[in-house]
Amino acid sequence: MAFETLYQSANHKFLWLGKDESGLEEGVQSNQYLIIDGGKGLLIDPGGFGVFARVLVNISQILDPADIKDIFLCHQDPDVGGGLASWFEMTPAVVHVSELWIRFLIHFGVNDITRFKGIADRGGSLTLSSGRTVEFIPAHFLHSPGNFHLFDHESGILFTGDIGAAVYPKGKTPLFVENFAEHVTYMEGFHARYIGTNKAIAIWLQKVRKLPIKMVAPQHGSIFKEEMVGKFFDWISGIRCGFDVMDL
Repeated sequence: MAFETLYQSANHKFLWLGKDESGLEEGVQSNQYLIIDGGKGLLIDPGGFGVFARVLVNISQILDPADIKDIFLCHQDPDVGGGLASWFEMTPAVVHVSELWIRFLIHFGVNDITRFKGIADRGGSLTLSSGRTVEFIPAHFLHSPGNFHLFDHESGILFTGDIGAAVYPKGKTPLFVENFAEHVTYMEGFHARYIGTNKAIAIWLQKVRKLPIKMVAPQHGSIFKEEMVGKFFDWISGIRCGFDVMDL
């Protein structure tokens, strides 16, 4: 599956950019997303070097890479932006990321620090070519200390990075969550280990539950839509994780 349109209006699309069908991509399965607004692109968590070719081919079916004007990185991990040097070559994009991580991302081999635009801890927004906006939602310590999620006001889709991540057996990840109780079994281990404390979750939920969210799109695993969004928020509000459960 090359890509899936999660939302579409007259001049605004939110796309999921497919997955590896060959079994050749190594590591944890990851999702990449693209917003096309007024013919210009915002690429969300483009991924590491190993997925670059697939993502580029899938994007090229629907948009000239030269029209990707912005890239959003939720945090600093290599599965989020390890292929950034290649995207610098293929696009003119400005990279939006926590200001905490800019000096670290240079180690991914990028050669133009002026193309980074740091997001302050309090968050911010980006105005797209049509005048529509996306919002950078603070999600610090979930699991990175400089972490943001992205809310697209037009589509009602919240991109949540590692929050909502699920690790399925290879080749078994459904695009959308179908059975929530079963899906929890693929989420709970990851969230218990990679989030420092439920207090960080509570602070995040206070922000996102005020938004008109129609879909939650994580960086790993399946997408939550319709009634699954509320079930996910209820589940994550009650989990015990990190220092809440570790006996060191």
